[in-house]
Amino acid sequence: MAEVTPRVRVVLVDDESLVRTGLRLILEGDPAIEIVDQAADGAAAIASVENTAPDVVLMDVRMPHVDGLTATERILADRPDVKIIVLTTFDTDEFVHRALRMGARGFLLKDTPPQELIDAVRRVAAGDTVLSQSVIGQLITAVVDRPGHDLRASAEEKLAQLTPRERDIADAIALGSSNTEIAANLFISVTTVKSHIGRILDKLAVANRVQIAVCVHHARR
Repeated sequence: MAEVTPRVRVVLVDDESLVRTGLRLILEGDPAIEIVDQAADGAAAIASVENTAPDVVLMDVRMPHVDGLTATERILADRPDVKIIVLTTFDTDEFVHRALRMGARGFLLKDTPPQELIDAVRRVAAGDTVLSQSVIGQLITAVVDRPGHDLRASAEEKLAQLTPRERDIADAIALGSSNTEIAANLFISVTTVKSHIGRILDKLAVANRVQIAVCVHHARR
């Protein structure tokens, strides 16, 4: 008898009911995903995670009462196993940088195409980090172009510590490639990619993939 793979349990958090409805319709189109709850603000999101123990949370940033970043921080402090994907319009979301330090596992625009959204949820649930290419560009531009942050020499020094294979993987991360894509392009296993990424994070003294990407882009300035 074939083993049944558990569905990815997801909580949707957005203060607009229409957005939540749209996300639910998209994600429930995949039989591998189950929407276990919805929340209209950060406080409700915290309670929902406590009650439902989801695998993934899709978290809006700007909400009344308790915003998404505050909720992300509180959730991950108590439940570091929960994987949070930040949803943003990114027109004025300068505070998204805070989520990098908190451990968010993905950044997506709200107008992400349906199949990409489904793939992102499944990838994050499997342990990957998902970064919309447009969000990467915005994040990197915001950091690299900030006055007083000419860090090219420092970035080059850090990247010089990497082996050629680690540098290939860092460059791929800067392009927004997933672990699976990197593995396929470099003809290695996903497990090997993850091991390399762990060493890259240690050598660069950074916490996540976006910070790897920022370092690479600093060096290219």
